[in-house]
Parts: sequence; structure tokens; C-alpha cells
Amino acid sequence: MIKSISGLAKLGSYLKDFLAKSEENFGDLDIELTDVIRISEYENPWFTKDYQKLALKDWSDLLKEENLENWLSDYKFSNQPKKVGLILAGNIPLVGFHDIICVILSQNIPLIKLSSKDKRMIPFLLKLWKNFDDQINFEFVEKLENFDAVIATGSNNTARYLEYYFKDYDRIIRKNRTSISVLNGSESEEQLQLLAQDIFTYFGLGCRNVTRIFIPKDFNLEKLFLNFLEFKDIINHHKYANNYDYNKAIYLLNQDLFWDNNFVMLKEDDALFSPLSVVNFSRYENIEEVENFVKENEQDIQCIVGKENYNFKTEAFGKAQQPDLNSYADNVNTLKFLSLI
Repeated sequence: MIKSISGLAKLGSYLKDFLAKSEENFGDLDIELTDVIRISEYENPWFTKDYQKLALKDWSDLLKEENLENWLSDYKFSNQPKKVGLILAGNIPLVGFHDIICVILSQNIPLIKLSSKDKRMIPFLLKLWKNFDDQINFEFVEKLENFDAVIATGSNNTARYLEYYFKDYDRIIRKNRTSISVLNGSESEEQLQLLAQDIFTYFGLGCRNVTRIFIPKDFNLEKLFLNFLEFKDIINHHKYANNYDYNKAIYLLNQDLFWDNNFVMLKEDDALFSPLSVVNFSRYENIEEVENFVKENEQDIQCIVGKENYNFKTEAFGKAQQPDLNSYADNVNTLKFLSLI
């Protein structure tokens, strides 16, 4: 496993060097990665060049030998490799990469069914990792066959089908989740600007993106709009703009009350999930109301962004899309699962 860690850390170092280079200093490998980024954006316009590079930067920060050793230090894995089927999501760039490295570093073999929305970058990174460590094994598959366990991500409807289909296997089946933010009214402008990152990064398509905000009863919504302006150019992305125009038209036709700043709408709504280009909010009189909501909806909440801890854990503003290695989708510990199969 030490060699696998070393090879993965070398991958992280390469990515950091790549992102720091100017194009005139690119080598053949850098040009190949640039082509992967360009083609990925062409095939999936949500995967802009900037957001793909952001995902690579975040991974380059995580893939350091010390980080990886500390992360794995609490687990013991079998010396008999198992084949673990992975059905990956593709809502944001590299969202399935964490599952892959968990399986490989646990000395198992991933059978990877890529999302059609994210089918370029992961093969490139795994090929590069194998260049640094030729002992790692992985397979790309169109259909899962001859596997020992499975980790699958899908919608709530898909998850019910997957639970039934894989009922005879050790499994993790993930469903739809989203994230919330809890404000107490004392947040600085800088913190509210960081909250904007938690909302708009990757266009709001990730399970760690904030889709609902809890605010004190007397909170001025104008403070949010003013501190969201850094992301005003998001409306220039045609797919995002289509969602914005559609949702605004629906609200107008239904004569719904909403607040609009021409690139995002705020709607007072009790729903946890909001449509793309919309952020739901609700006002609270005491924090117990929010604590009860969190308790009742914990199976649908990935993370909570806020200034302080209440009777639930919060993450710092601006960190929702920068999970560490110990952060697991659906809050199910993937390494623990893999240590027991």
C-alpha cells in the first residue's frame, strides 16, 4: 500500500505543477491533460475549464503523502483483493474519484462504470497514477459482472432499484442529498461572500452545494444579494441561464413571491431542495426550530454551513466544496465499509 500512496502523492504533485505552469512551458503530458479538459467541456458544458481546474486543484491539495498516510492509519484491509463495482455520478467534475482511491488504497480492485457526463478526466488520472505505480489495478466496465461488493450513486428513484438489484451483495447505495446554511445574523461580509461560493461553485450542481438558508427573523435579504455579486457572471452560462429563465417564468405564472437579482432567485420555501438558480430560505425565531429540521431531514442533508456549532456540526463558510479525505458521501464511511467486506 505504501507504494500506492507514494504514486498517488506523485499524481497530486504533478497536478499542482500543471496548474502552476504557463502554456508555453507545457510538455506532452500537460498538452494531453489540456485536451482532456477541452473535450470534457465540449461534451458536458457544465464542466467548464475553470471548474475542472478547480477540482484538480482541490485534489492536488489533498493528495499528499502525509495526508494519505494519516487517513488510512486507522484501517486494516485484507490481503485478498475483492472486486468492487463502482457506479459513479457525474454531476460535478471528479465526484467519483474519492470512491476509486478508497477502493485501490484498500487493496481492492475497482470495476468502474463511468458516468457519461464525466468520462474523460478519471481515466486520464488513473493512467497517470499507474505510471507512478504499475501495481495498482482497475477496470472500466459498461456492465457490472463478477464483483464482490458495490458502491453506487443515483437518484432516489434509481437507488430503490439499485437496492433491490444488489440486495445479495455488500453495498453502499447513495441517494440525492443537498446542503444547507444556518445564519445567526452576525456574519461578516467576507463570510457571506464565502457562502456564495458554497452556493454557486459548480453551478450549484453538487450535493455539497447549499440550496436552503435559515436566517433570523429580522435578517435583511439585501445583505445576501450584495455579497453574491462576485458570481453575477454565472448568468452568462447558457445552461444556467436556461434554468434561471425557466424557473422565473414558472414563478411569475404562478404569481409566487420571490426575490430576484437577475442571476439568482431567493424564495421563502420550506423545501430542502431548490431548483437550479434558486435558493430557498426560511426565517426562524429560535435555533431549536432549525435543530428539529436538521434532525428530521438528516438523511437528505450532506453538510451544514455556518458560523458555529449548535446541536449539529457545521462546516466553515467557503469550505462546502473542499471536503477533506475523511468526508464521505451520504456520511457513510467508505474505508470502514471496504475494511469489512
